[in-house]
Amino acid sequence: MNVKSCVFSGCVIEDEVEMSLAELSQACCVTAEWLIALVEEGILEPLVDERHWRFGGASVYRARAVQRLQRDLGVNVAGAALALELLAEIDTLRMRLAVLESGGSEVS
Repeated sequence: MNVKSCVFSGCVIEDEVEMSLAELSQACCVTAEWLIALVEEGILEPLVDERHWRFGGASVYRARAVQRLQRDLGVNVAGAALALELLAEIDTLRMRLAVLESGGSEVS
């Protein structure tokens, strides 16, 4: 019997974590200029802390999602913004559907 094993490594970034533009750039292996383009398009929303941008853990997820959309589908930044918005809407609709299917009456 031939068994292959794989070892993955990574780190979990919580939503409460805040990082600078340079730290986010390093975490996503992208340039600061690329991240600034995401901010200008509204994909990333930095917190302003004493004239410096700070980003939450969700920014890593969103930036990496844009990377995948650009790499796999060849979309531009505006297209990635639309895709992320639509994916969020799908998630919301799925949650509402799950509540309705479970017999719950609280749908917002």
